[in-house]
Amino acid sequence: MCGIAGIFELDAGRAADGATAREMAATLAHRGPDGAGFYAHGNVAFGFRRLALNDLTAAADQPFSNEDGSVVTMCNGEIYNYRELRARLEQRGHRLSTTCDSEVLPHLYEEYGDALVDHLDGQFAFVVYDREKNQLLLGRDHFGVHPLFYATDGRTFLFASEIKAILRHPQIKREVNLTGLDQILCFPGLVSPTTMFRGIHSLPSGRRLKVSEHGVEETEYWDLDYPQAHELASADGEESYINGVAERLARATRVRATADADVGIYISGGLDSAIVAGVCAQDSDAPVRRSFSIMFPNDEMDEARHQRRVVKHARTSHHEVAFKASNVMERLAEAIYHAECPLKETYNTACLALAEAARRGGVKAVLTGQGADELFAGYVGYKFDKFKGSNGGDDIDPEERRIRESLWGDARIPYEGNYAELARLKRELYAPGLLEKLNGGDAFNALPINRARLDGRHPAHQRSYLDFKLRLADHLLSDHGDRMAMAHSVEMRHPFLDRALVDFARYIPPDLNLKNFEEKYILRRAARQFVPPQIATREKFGWFAPGTPSLLQAGANERLAELLSAERIRRQGYFNVETVERLKRQYAEPGFRLNHPYENDLLAIILTFNVFLEVFEMPSLA
Repeated sequence: MCGIAGIFELDAGRAADGATAREMAATLAHRGPDGAGFYAHGNVAFGFRRLALNDLTAAADQPFSNEDGSVVTMCNGEIYNYRELRARLEQRGHRLSTTCDSEVLPHLYEEYGDALVDHLDGQFAFVVYDREKNQLLLGRDHFGVHPLFYATDGRTFLFASEIKAILRHPQIKREVNLTGLDQILCFPGLVSPTTMFRGIHSLPSGRRLKVSEHGVEETEYWDLDYPQAHELASADGEESYINGVAERLARATRVRATADADVGIYISGGLDSAIVAGVCAQDSDAPVRRSFSIMFPNDEMDEARHQRRVVKHARTSHHEVAFKASNVMERLAEAIYHAECPLKETYNTACLALAEAARRGGVKAVLTGQGADELFAGYVGYKFDKFKGSNGGDDIDPEERRIRESLWGDARIPYEGNYAELARLKRELYAPGLLEKLNGGDAFNALPINRARLDGRHPAHQRSYLDFKLRLADHLLSDHGDRMAMAHSVEMRHPFLDRALVDFARYIPPDLNLKNFEEKYILRRAARQFVPPQIATREKFGWFAPGTPSLLQAGANERLAELLSAERIRRQGYFNVETVERLKRQYAEPGFRLNHPYENDLLAIILTFNVFLEVFEMPSLA
């Protein structure tokens, strides 16, 4: 895991600004405290920050190049099949001098050109500079574990692992992207290529960019593709699916637990991280001996007793991090600085505390259970879909039908809820005139979803595809995962997001994943090989940190009051003052609670947006 940044002048006759490239990379020091690298050649300047996980010697510092220096690469992340790739490359005459996984990239490019991504199994964001062709190739991994951002004015192309590095370039103006704000209100989070900064884009998962004097060309090299509903097998052969999942998950965990630096694990108390911990406990080749978890003082949120049960089974040296409502405001600015966007909830602040504990505990990478809910029908929405079945869309409100058809091309796909109600809410929540400023770029009209991946699919697979695109890649893996962990120089690794496991799981009959309305049925049966029965059968429990109702009801907090003050809201011009005041009164009432995950913490969006404006010195609309 590292940080990459760079400048590419599309005109080969223009020299890249090396000093600015170095400054861009310097903003990413938290992603790579173990070393720095730099490359400049004419119209190209690259900066690199290293978090050393494989081959801890200085020889493994990036950038890497091929034998004659005509291909130069930088990579943020891990290539898990690099040993096989290295052996293949050496058989074909390539010379590699380190045991670092990223060194295979320039040689793979020599062999396969743009198709090198087809040979990678891992989590990565990379750039390849072809000096002879004077072009760049950039790519983001299949699931979007690692972020990659870019901006261009048609003459200069900028890229970086985080937006804050791009903001260091003098050509970039800081303007709020209203489409991004609208996406956060309407969906779990931002959806690539949208960011909160106008003119700065996020490369979507499974995509690559080719940049040359002819411009910027984006292509898709992979996407989650479920079989057509009529092609699905019957729900027979349950044991073969259970054993297939267990076998592939064990391998995926083993690979991700391997590094030259220490690897730990996050334990939530739920099934998914417990399985990963259980695999490591059984496997001497996966020596993960340290674990970390968050403890909340509120009994409704705390899972400490379940976490300790997992720890006892996994036999790890465990570190518990106590987290209170007061800690939210203490860490909020830091969370927004690293997420680079507003948030719908406050638990990123708890994630920061967890990553800090992991780093202090001596680990540079942590395993997680992320991705299991999206792959094995773990969220409550999957149960709702199965219960309701297909109603043909006949009883849907006309406005709801219009929005669903605009989003998915099919009014029968409900996904996250009542969009007609959201449309009404936006009219109340936004300041007068803001919807008009969106100029057709609102979340319901500007969503880059491939509808062909929804057509003819089983409802559970439709929801899973949308979860991968709208919830997982840019929210759970990026602003909630990668960015919070890397704030403290810790890499996150996700065994459930293994290509072989995902490809196998695509063909599990959806009725098996929800057999007898039991979420993740197949995964729970596979879990019996790795965890005690009481863990394998425990019902899913959502993970929530104290939200704005808890903060407001806790008593006076000058910082909170100022961020949500009518004067500030009016001055900034993004939200309706009267609506915000009404929400503040409602949330502050003793005993008021939001019904997670069915209700959004609207004040959290407003609160974190105001912090975002402040941290990044963004302009007001008023």
